[in-house]
Amino acid sequence: MKFYRRLVPKISKDIVRGMLADKLIEIEDGHRDEAELDIAAVFVDYLNAEEQLMNDARDELSRRNLPQEKYGLVKRALAEQRKLKIGEESLDYILDHIVSGLYDSKHITEVFAEDHDLKRKTREILGKYAGVDEELDREARSRLRNLREGTPEWDLEYQKTIKQLRNIKGLA
Repeated sequence: MKFYRRLVPKISKDIVRGMLADKLIEIEDGHRDEAELDIAAVFVDYLNAEEQLMNDARDELSRRNLPQEKYGLVKRALAEQRKLKIGEESLDYILDHIVSGLYDSKHITEVFAEDHDLKRKTREILGKYAGVDEELDREARSRLRNLREGTPEWDLEYQKTIKQLRNIKGLA
């Protein structure tokens, strides 16, 4: 699941409010905004680490004079060294860190639920945001109907189109 910086405040707010509504956590009056910031910090830390990983992978390719096709391999190797989960594993990684963040937060006075219940609720809330990538993909593919998928030209145009759509929708 891809997380967008611009959506982090909304996601964090939804997580805290959802957990409060289900009485999974308790927050002192007037501290909800701070609790939301604590949850947002988990996402921001992950996004910063992921961005640094991408930059370091590009630098490694350049330093070793490796072809661009090795980018994914280098990125995965660096992620493994740093114990950073990417791709399909990123959601579980984020969920683990959010649960830890709930317990570590000075603004959340009590956590009433088991870890698996907290993760389930968070996963449920994050599910609302999962469709963003699918929607972008559908729209990009519909715009590229005149190109044959799998060709280098299609790959290049697909990336450009996704980037343009993200900018248009304010997700960049």
